[in-house]
Amino acid sequence: MTAVAKCSLPESAARAKPGTVLVLADPPSRRRAPVQATGLGAAVVLGLAAAAAGALVPVVGAPVFAVVAGAVLSPLARRRSTAMAPGLHLAKGLVLQVSVVLLGAQLSLSQVLSVGAESLPVMLGTLGVCLLLARVVGRRLGVPRDLRTLIGVGTGICGASAIAAATPAIRAKSNDVAYAISTIFLFNVAAVLVFPPLGHALGLDAHAFGLFAGTAVNDTSSVVAAAGVYGQDAVGYAVVVKLVRTLMIIPVVLVLTTLNRRRADLPETAKARLAASLVPWFLVAFLAVAALNTGGLIPGPAQAALRHVTPLFIAVALAGVGLSTDVAALRRAGARPLLLGLILWAAVSFTSLGLQWLPTR
Repeated sequence: MTAVAKCSLPESAARAKPGTVLVLADPPSRRRAPVQATGLGAAVVLGLAAAAAGALVPVVGAPVFAVVAGAVLSPLARRRSTAMAPGLHLAKGLVLQVSVVLLGAQLSLSQVLSVGAESLPVMLGTLGVCLLLARVVGRRLGVPRDLRTLIGVGTGICGASAIAAATPAIRAKSNDVAYAISTIFLFNVAAVLVFPPLGHALGLDAHAFGLFAGTAVNDTSSVVAAAGVYGQDAVGYAVVVKLVRTLMIIPVVLVLTTLNRRRADLPETAKARLAASLVPWFLVAFLAVAALNTGGLIPGPAQAALRHVTPLFIAVALAGVGLSTDVAALRRAGARPLLLGLILWAAVSFTSLGLQWLPTR
């Protein structure tokens, strides 16, 4: 019987025995590209579909559609995990980081000054309360560290975008990312339904409600939806506050990156190398793009294009997160993370209103 051996070309001359038929294996570079395309292609298709759905239902938004649809389809992806894992890793890694960089094109650093001293204390106060409660209450409830961190930054800063930025900093698992985004989405919807009647009951004018919505609602689409009830003045101010609030991503993620690397059990030489690269490249790029936007160096047509491309990148990345989700593990997590999200949402809302109320007393 003739033996058949599968080997690469350099092995054929040296190792083949007489009477052996050689079958040359595909070079590693040929195998890698289609394998990466499998998972990445699935994330892109799902991300495009989520973007279309998000345009039709902006209150929900493309990120939520992407991660939820990915989680629903994740059992199918897990059956082909060997083929899809490399591409999904690329989607929830590099694509996720690039999406954070592109967010900088929507921000002008000068907007921090334009909102004045009124909004900054409210933003910093709500963020501080949220992160503190996420740590203390989350630990008391037994919520895992990474999950309570993601729910905290998502509630305190800007929903899915903050979760996307924090994910590579703390190396969060896909299950935690999916649960955090789903929790944030639930209370975004609640804010759209509850905040406008609450604002009317409290007698807030358009300016005050814009500050309330900009500091207490997470995703931009939900901020616009909630403030829209109060009119264009409320929407305009709320969006500016929301964009400035997004800048809080930078210091928070830097702190998370530092803490995460300090926890690592590494040799001193490795820690020295990590110290040299403490600032993640995507945050440096994020700040650089925001600075370019501040200087008016990003042309109007490019800004308009990036405004459409950025949500698409986020949708593709979060589709990759959803497809990588272990749904059974989410069920095992129970209702405690959801309870943490409720507590943080209520705390941020009351803190925002309270800090606005104090100067009037």
